[in-house]
Amino acid sequence: MAEAIRVMYRGRREMPLPVRVRDELGELFADEQFVAAFGAEGRPGWSPGRLALITVLQRVEDLTDRRAAEAVRTDLSWKYALGLELNDPGFDASVLSEFRSRVIAHGLEERVLDLLLEALKDKGLVKEGGKQRTDATHVVSAVRDLNRVELAGECVRAALEALAAAAPGWVEQVLEVQDWADRYRARIDSWRLPASKTKQEQLARAYGADGYALCAAVYAPFSPSWLRELPAVQALRVMLVQNFVRTVDARGREVVERRRPLRDGGQGLPPGRHRLASPYDPDTRWSAKTDVFWNGYKVHISETCGTSGDGAASAPPNLITNVATTDATVADMAMTASIHQGLQRRDLLPAEHYVDSGYASAELIVAARDLYGLALVAPVRFDSSPQARAATGYDRAAFTIDWTAKQATCPQGQTSISWTPTIQRGLDTIVVRFSAKTCTPCPARTECTSSNSGRRQISLRHTQTQQQALDAARTQQTSQDWQHKYKIRAGVEGTIRQAVAITGIRRARYRGLSKVHLEHVIAATALNLTRLDAWWNGHPLDRTRTSHLARLDQALTA
Repeated sequence: MAEAIRVMYRGRREMPLPVRVRDELGELFADEQFVAAFGAEGRPGWSPGRLALITVLQRVEDLTDRRAAEAVRTDLSWKYALGLELNDPGFDASVLSEFRSRVIAHGLEERVLDLLLEALKDKGLVKEGGKQRTDATHVVSAVRDLNRVELAGECVRAALEALAAAAPGWVEQVLEVQDWADRYRARIDSWRLPASKTKQEQLARAYGADGYALCAAVYAPFSPSWLRELPAVQALRVMLVQNFVRTVDARGREVVERRRPLRDGGQGLPPGRHRLASPYDPDTRWSAKTDVFWNGYKVHISETCGTSGDGAASAPPNLITNVATTDATVADMAMTASIHQGLQRRDLLPAEHYVDSGYASAELIVAARDLYGLALVAPVRFDSSPQARAATGYDRAAFTIDWTAKQATCPQGQTSISWTPTIQRGLDTIVVRFSAKTCTPCPARTECTSSNSGRRQISLRHTQTQQQALDAARTQQTSQDWQHKYKIRAGVEGTIRQAVAITGIRRARYRGLSKVHLEHVIAATALNLTRLDAWWNGHPLDRTRTSHLARLDQALTA
């Protein structure tokens, strides 16, 4: 059968991607690599290695599970890639969903990308060293956006639905089913809410009271303990803690009230990184970045760079080497070390890693150099002191620091009187202060400080190594050579655009961080195969090539 399909495609200008992948990489995903999720006992099932390849090809062609299962039955190129006979009946589409669930349950989310990169390393298409770049983009969750009133009502409704499905007998015994069904029969929508703010407030408190009553029934001694472990019940408890408080009024009655921000004299709300956004996806979070405000996740994509920038057909394409998924509130800087660990695990650490300023700090630059042997290339923040911003007077670089003696000397030869470790903006810092007795009569005081106290103070990183790394980075990024070299980072924006266009990575298809991460890993693997297919067929996806219009303009101006 395989030879017949080869003959059918022989003479064609381009082979279909599935055929090319099988010819170039052979059996890419072996069953042995997924043995932890698929035991030897039980009813017969489909090959997990084949299901992994189908899942990746499904993302390449943007197919649903049903259409992917149909392609396995009818598409000859897929049958060739999977090593199936022409009369193979295929499988039911639900098998793909079960495969993804098993992969997630056994922690194998990154296995497909690992196996592809191993095969590419053997062919010399990716390797340790060289240059890589990383950037992140926002991912909108697969749940509806809810305001605080909607969230309260939906959490109660989701818990009721889960309890009614899991223990209908218990619900009939404990609750007035008709009354609760009337209140929570339909989903809570903002267009169904009262227009009056006062009535909305009353409705929110009613949802809170119902939530507390439902939790009290679930946690009562007569209720089965396993009901408390239902995810919807856990989400309800979190919502109640984050959005409501119970107090006692002057008559001794319990009153349920909504939490208010501290600035309004209330009890305070939880920080955004902990705040529940939906009962149906407890991992999703609200976040904002520049002009984008979204509810969902962030994906960090790392890829090789500098291999195909010259446009040579023989140069291998830029390939994605790591994918990291977080909730939307995690800062880029918090992921730098994790990205390096992922690259180290795959033996694909670069010599130079190009990132934007959100991924870099003095601590991370030193850690990347000392722990991973790579140069973290990123613009860092300049000295923000008034003297540095005005480019006049004495900025921090004008002071001589004696780290052994823990003392600083100003340009006028005066020494500091204190060396105090502290925390500024969440960073370990050393604050160095000079005496007012020497600063006040100093003839250069106006060039040094405008402080009301009349004395100068400077801030340093808490180690000499970090401060020296920060000073060196600030000096380097002002040179034209560094700025020209750093232009290579911009190419990752095109990769994100390609990922959005081909795999739809901007919108999550599933709920939960682990499922969304698996989706991103599969998308990255599919994108690598797409780039490899274009390169194998002789037309690499090189965005640096001159357009037809630009070539025409060059010809006319020559």
